[in-house]
Amino acid sequence: MSRVGIVDQSTSKFTKDTLLSVEELACEPCKEILERHKNTDLKIDSVFLSTTADVQYGSTIVSEYLGLKPRISQRLDNLCNSGSNAIVSAYSMIKSGLCKNALVVGADIKQTKGSQLVWDISRGSFTLPVYWAALFAKVHMRRYGTTEEQMASVTVKNRKNAYLNRNALFRKKISVKDVMDSKKLVEPLKLLDCSYVCNGASAILLSNEADSKMYTDFPVWIEGIGSSVEAASFSNVSSDLSSIHSTKSASDMAYSMTNITPKQIDVAELHDAFTIMEIMAYEDLGFCKKGDGGKFVSQNDISINPRGGLLGTGHPLGATGVAQAVEISEQLKGLAGNRQIKDCKMGLVHNMSAAGSSSLVLIISKD
Repeated sequence: MSRVGIVDQSTSKFTKDTLLSVEELACEPCKEILERHKNTDLKIDSVFLSTTADVQYGSTIVSEYLGLKPRISQRLDNLCNSGSNAIVSAYSMIKSGLCKNALVVGADIKQTKGSQLVWDISRGSFTLPVYWAALFAKVHMRRYGTTEEQMASVTVKNRKNAYLNRNALFRKKISVKDVMDSKKLVEPLKLLDCSYVCNGASAILLSNEADSKMYTDFPVWIEGIGSSVEAASFSNVSSDLSSIHSTKSASDMAYSMTNITPKQIDVAELHDAFTIMEIMAYEDLGFCKKGDGGKFVSQNDISINPRGGLLGTGHPLGATGVAQAVEISEQLKGLAGNRQIKDCKMGLVHNMSAAGSSSLVLIISKD
């Protein structure tokens, strides 16, 4: 069966402040892609907008701004997991033959309502994500001996990577001491253990296998998809707060679809909204044994979050999943510049929402 390829990608600069609307932000990376293909016979027949912002008819507005008249236009919202879900929707449309070329763009602004889960009454008055992240951290520390310094090392690593990313929000290297000395928010998490909700947009262009090589000599291929939804509310997310069940289920599905193992992954984009979440992802994705996540931070076998992750790059909720796919695509194509990982052939995207109540894993290959 015909494969689906990522033929182009672009990311705007992530910022703390903007005067642009969500729709205007979304157009920025899309215009870069369209400009590169202005001399080709590219016909985009579907547009997907991923955002948690309260915008009506957003994907169709973006289409009109860009001068596109797609047959299919959809806006998707699944909190932080929106962008990855939009990619899967576009993939499915192409795979089914309903369209040939799909433009997927994720965009969000700092003021989005998606940053607080006010609808989830099981959280009581603790609607900010840092509260559930602190629960995961406490359980993991108590059960496996994970330390605050190990969690701090995740931020140090990702900020170091972000230093090389011109689109990253935070481009200053920091130390473990800087993290440990930052303001304590909810025990044991500190300010620098947390990602920053910001403004930004990212886009990718997907095509069927027959058309992909009309637009690029170096497409990369979506080989595996895994998705799992445990619940919407925190009360039903997991019976074991030392693990993200949805991530484990989604990764098992993606690995099974591709017949590859975690050891074959060269580069990965993991959902590090909080430092403890990256550590737990190491384990749930099969990169290391359960309980060894804290020690795994310093490993060198897999390049993890080379663009800086959410902790270094920033976290525009609806754009994050698309931005992760952009990074993996650029790494596999050899387009990542001064942060290029040598000889990478297989990449993984891990994205999730609302305390891991849902997760999505994509496996992308060079060939």
